Amino acid sequence: MAVHGRWSTPAPPPGRGVAAGYDVTAYDLSFTYTGSNSEPLKAVTVIDARTTADLDRLNLDFAHGKVDSVEVDGEPAAFATAGEDLVVTPEDELDEGDRTRITVRHSSDPVYPEDRQGGWVRTADGLAMANQADVAHLVFPCNDHPSDKARFTFRITAPDGLTAVANGLPTRVDRTGGSTTWTYRTGHPMATELAQVSIGRSTVLHRTGSHGLPIRDVVPTEHRAALEPWLAKTPDQIAWMERKVGRYPFETYGLLMADATTGFELETQTLTLFERELFTEPAYPKWYVESIMIHELAHSWFGNSVSPATWSDLWLNEGHATWYEALYAQETADKTVAARMKAAYGASDRWRTAGGPPAAPKPPKNGSKTGIFRANVYDGAALVLYALRQEVGGAVFDRIERAWVARNQDGTATTADFVRLASETAGRDLGDFFHAWLYGEKTPPMPGHPDWKQAPAAKAPAKASHKAHGE
Repeated sequence: MAVHGRWSTPAPPPGRGVAAGYDVTAYDLSFTYTGSNSEPLKAVTVIDARTTADLDRLNLDFAHGKVDSVEVDGEPAAFATAGEDLVVTPEDELDEGDRTRITVRHSSDPVYPEDRQGGWVRTADGLAMANQADVAHLVFPCNDHPSDKARFTFRITAPDGLTAVANGLPTRVDRTGGSTTWTYRTGHPMATELAQVSIGRSTVLHRTGSHGLPIRDVVPTEHRAALEPWLAKTPDQIAWMERKVGRYPFETYGLLMADATTGFELETQTLTLFERELFTEPAYPKWYVESIMIHELAHSWFGNSVSPATWSDLWLNEGHATWYEALYAQETADKTVAARMKAAYGASDRWRTAGGPPAAPKPPKNGSKTGIFRANVYDGAALVLYALRQEVGGAVFDRIERAWVARNQDGTATTADFVRLASETAGRDLGDFFHAWLYGEKTPPMPGHPDWKQAPAAKAPAKASHKAHGE
């Protein structure tokens, strides 16, 4: 995620999705859209799972929708809501190791109270999704935690004249009675937070990337011409990332340009969500927009293919995306990484005090909207990677990066996993180095830059000013 003007993603409550007693292997999601983005969609969610414990009931994450019925393995099951859980009681208990199918018929409401963010995003002509960090369960029943990745199938029915697109590749289109059903499937497992469905008056543009990679972009039809010069940059950007860390890890890529104001861009897997105005607002410099494109693209490797095992591992997602964002700006716009990292170093102690160190973020205050997506998991975490490169050298650092994404492709990984791999690749124990940089209350000295110091906090202006883009 790249954030513009505010830290807007609410943090997940601790423990959601952990020790659920089952592992989801596949989701099959069906949505029927009426043409109005202020009315609930009819939906059916089918979950294939393997139990990891004996279960007399299952807890699914689901809120903000009405459940009509639940079946387990084809038989009606009792269900009840408890907070943001849907508690399902099957007719027969499930034994550890069983494979089971849960079918939930429900509504999916795109209208939220002002104090609840995430899930469906209402656009000028339809809908899109923004489920980070753990609000996919406002859209469909699921195990809403990035450690439980699964394959996805989407079936979206919408009135003729609208176009529906989702993660993965299209498998069929069925037209009947004034409506069209579009089916998409992912070729790789995906975290629930990365699910994407776009419905609107859109044009789908196709091009080809390296190795014959199919690239498809989804744009508001009326803005197609203005957006095309930006979209044309994607193949070269993918090639740039491949030179840094290895082959693109998925079956397709593309940008979803949404006519909506969200305050962020989001790395929904294979179909990244962007605000259309990021590309059409002339106040944003060209180099800045391109670096944000790289930030979200980098998440394909860091966060999507290799997903965090816990929310404390979030720095691995955002730190790496920020690192490659900064490196791209250095190589294409003469915005040096060292200058950006020196500025981050000067603010690092304040970030640690306010939000915790990169790998141990402080939980948000009750009711807070800021969550754990704070500066210290963006530039603060990129600063850790810069320090690592300073410590081990550029060649070793590059080998660590390539090994990380290759070894953990399509999986989840922890901070401890990264520390072990870095130590193994460097040929020496880096445990103490990482402990200080990732968990220390104070920022350690920067290798190679003994002159770098913490900067004093700037004095607050007499009157609060409007936050600038990108703060």
